[in-house]
Amino acid sequence: MTETSAKFVHKVNKSEIPVCNIMGVDIAAIDMNWLLKFTEKYIKDLSGDYCCVSNVHTTVTSWEDKNYCTIQNGGILAIPDGGPLSSVGKKRGYIKMKRTTGPAYMEEIFKISSEKGYRHYFYGSTKETLEKLQKQLLKKYPDIQIAGMYSPPFRAVTEEEDRKIVEKINKTHSDFVWIGLGAPKQEKWMARHQGQIEGFMVGVGAGFDYFAGNIARAPKWMQNRNLEWVYRLFQEPRRLFRRYWHTNTRFIWNAYIRGR
Repeated sequence: MTETSAKFVHKVNKSEIPVCNIMGVDIAAIDMNWLLKFTEKYIKDLSGDYCCVSNVHTTVTSWEDKNYCTIQNGGILAIPDGGPLSSVGKKRGYIKMKRTTGPAYMEEIFKISSEKGYRHYFYGSTKETLEKLQKQLLKKYPDIQIAGMYSPPFRAVTEEEDRKIVEKINKTHSDFVWIGLGAPKQEKWMARHQGQIEGFMVGVGAGFDYFAGNIARAPKWMQNRNLEWVYRLFQEPRRLFRRYWHTNTRFIWNAYIRGR
């Protein structure tokens, strides 16, 4: 199975989406209001397609890995989860471009799910986290339709196992299939299953942990000043320090200074 679905044809015209190319990745030059209107208008046509939630880490990784860059650009859109992306976009003339995070997108969709009748499937993380996630979502959104949840094994799955997983998801007739595998694994998974999954796939990284209550989001003032990465660093210094040092320095040099 290849990492991208070369034969897949988007049902939504991508030319409708304003983009700012940053280090090779076409980042959607949008804000949350635009994204919600786009989603509501095309949710049925977005079935089988995917959305990347892009930040400095995924953008630098794309710069260094052409195959991953193809995956980032292969979905219907890549939204600016990282504040530096929207800052670069504004600097380049996309004045309406604002940070549009995965967790914030999830929350806005959850708020209107009862009214719109949206059904949700959650793929990724651990069984414990999924149980906590379900409990917290039902507590905050009592009418939300959680169509299913699945924690994949921490190993490569066989083709037969993968086929059964796809069937399991598609039987739920979900509108949204939230993928919480972390980057770059979740984007590669969505690209491999583009056109196979019935539902709009959105790779939300730590979104499951946020809504399950495993980790807390940064205070609003830090989010508004593009400092959420600092908050995350204090939460997981061992895991994130080397990543941030590598990606942040390369992003500053290439995107800000060289204008790539």
